[in-house]
Amino acid sequence: MWTENLGAPEPVLSLSKDLELETRETTNLNPHPHERQTLTPTRRMPGHTLPRSFFEAPPEQVSPRLLGKILAHKTSAGILAGRIVEVEAYLGPHNDPPDPAAHTHRGPTPRNLVLFGPAGHAYIYAIYGRYFCANISCETEGKAGGILLRALEPLVGLDQMAINRGLTPGAPARQLTSGPSRLCQALGLTRPAHNGLDLVDPASPLQIRDDDTPTPEALVTVRIGINHAIDWPMRFVVPSHDCVSGPKRLR
Repeated sequence: MWTENLGAPEPVLSLSKDLELETRETTNLNPHPHERQTLTPTRRMPGHTLPRSFFEAPPEQVSPRLLGKILAHKTSAGILAGRIVEVEAYLGPHNDPPDPAAHTHRGPTPRNLVLFGPAGHAYIYAIYGRYFCANISCETEGKAGGILLRALEPLVGLDQMAINRGLTPGAPARQLTSGPSRLCQALGLTRPAHNGLDLVDPASPLQIRDDDTPTPEALVTVRIGINHAIDWPMRFVVPSHDCVSGPKRLR
């Protein structure tokens, strides 16, 4: 799977138990998130959970349906959440041919075991020993499909996201969650704390949520930042969204 040259400071986790209210912001998919509007605070995660069956399909089918859904993390500082605007699909080893860019293409290992388990679980891996990337297991148990989360439109807890990224509160949305490692920093996600969490369990601190925003039409491109199967059209993005990562020609 993908690795990233982040070029950004290591997250500074400064969480206060006094900040327990979520700041909910515009729920409509917004290609220009700098125009966001703050709404009434709420203590609840936005939207509702998804059924596990949503993820029990091949990753190239789940990926476009995932655009517009919300990744939400319940922390001691309150809810941190963003709308998914860019993902990449990675195929399991049962495919012919296997996906040479997938972590699973040589079979199960202690590192990738989550992907071989039930669908709808978080697979978090480390890069460069200090940054992390978040993925979702797909297909039925043993097939090991996966989806890399590449970018979010930040919705809830933006000031805390900026602090986690080592930035000044009020930083542009793109600097918070555009790129796989950036979004993990912003939401405070790490492999030790979050790998293997059930994303469809209402009791889980990390969930994929649906607020019934219509699924946008996806722009499909080749995956980026990888060295194998570079011509496979397995990247799905919300077209022209400010938070989508990568070169402008692939937005």
